[in-house]
Amino acid sequence: MAEPNPTPPEGGSPLSLLRHPLRSLWRLLGETLKTVLPALIIALFINTFVAQAMVVQGPSMQPTLHYNERVVVEKLTYRLAHGPRRGDVIVVEVAGQEDPLIKRVVGLPGETIAVQNGRVTINGRPLEEPWAILEGGQDYPPTLVPPLHVFVLGDNRGQSQDSRAFGPVRVDDVIGRAWVIYWPPSQIGVIR
Repeated sequence: MAEPNPTPPEGGSPLSLLRHPLRSLWRLLGETLKTVLPALIIALFINTFVAQAMVVQGPSMQPTLHYNERVVVEKLTYRLAHGPRRGDVIVVEVAGQEDPLIKRVVGLPGETIAVQNGRVTINGRPLEEPWAILEGGQDYPPTLVPPLHVFVLGDNRGQSQDSRAFGPVRVDDVIGRAWVIYWPPSQIGVIR
């Protein structure tokens, strides 16, 4: 007994049976792209211009920040309102360093800065630092911070690769301000 031929869909041929799943696949792909592509563009925009997440590497910012804490780096303030201010914890790209560094701004353009036994002087006067620091590390002779540069130190002065090693950093190399710790949950809070 012979098998009956399948009946093609109304107005179609046997080839249309193959095309129908392909059309559905293309429709699904198109709908997915309409949803996912704008989300990716928005995420890329936010990460590039507004804020990004960063993981703290190393002990240089202890006791303020600890290894493997996650922070939000806010990027708008320095682009729209003002440049880095003394005391800000910033993320900066430094030539010769693979990853960006998190440091604290201690010296501003036009100031003469020196570091002795981990203590900072600005224009010959001791810097009052209301944030917690661990003293130590190499000394740094009195040096003028050039225009459009800042001088940065880690809060853990004895274990920090900072401006004492690579000099003042250009404001253009500042990615943004480390604003808030979001992980681990026990440490959630604004960075001071």
